[in-house]
Amino acid sequence: MPAAGPVLPASFRGRPVLDPARCEEGCRACAERCPTSAIRVEPPAENGGAPRLALDLGRCLFCNECVEACPSGAVRFGKDYRMAARAREDLVADEGAYRLAGALDAEARRLFGRSLRLRQVSAGGSAGCEQEANALGNVVFDMGRFGIQFVASPRHADGLLITGPVTRNMKLALEKTYEAVPGPKIVVAVGAAAISGGPFAGDPEVIDGAGSVVPVDLFVPGHPPHPLTILDGLLRLLGRIRE
Repeated sequence: MPAAGPVLPASFRGRPVLDPARCEEGCRACAERCPTSAIRVEPPAENGGAPRLALDLGRCLFCNECVEACPSGAVRFGKDYRMAARAREDLVADEGAYRLAGALDAEARRLFGRSLRLRQVSAGGSAGCEQEANALGNVVFDMGRFGIQFVASPRHADGLLITGPVTRNMKLALEKTYEAVPGPKIVVAVGAAAISGGPFAGDPEVIDGAGSVVPVDLFVPGHPPHPLTILDGLLRLLGRIRE
């Protein structure tokens, strides 16, 4: 990873920055505009103060609709690409500190820390997250220098990297692919669709994310996530980044 931090495009939307102190009384414009109900606005406590804003990155499409709807600038997207988390509930961001992904236990790090092979499974994805995952192998991101590679067969893999909302047609294929990976194994859910169903959540033809089918060890939010967001999450999972 670059020591000085990556140069990201001006249009990049990273971890959200919430400032509920700027919310206008009774305003719910951001929550009402959000297409996936990722934002929650709770009224202030009885003794007054600002309302509580919370944004679920596992559902967020980073579409900027909330920012455009907010009349007071209480919601904006920052430039921090680090967003991966180990637990689903850790993806809910508010005005407080955000809990980034922690490392696997010592035995798992001993097994996977220097060599991690992943089988990518597109479980009904739109090709957005799949293209960003493929970019991890190019000369810009080159995850192979960290010992991480994609492999063609789940029997040669240490885990799965899943994209897409998991359609009903892909549920059995995902289950069989997971079973074919020898244990111990890990699962990485990449993108809002793979975490929560994203824009397809609630549709009868999808299962609302990989966690409904297999246990997930790492959640990488985005729609799609930037390759650096995926790589940062993988390296944190392997204990290669410590802060």
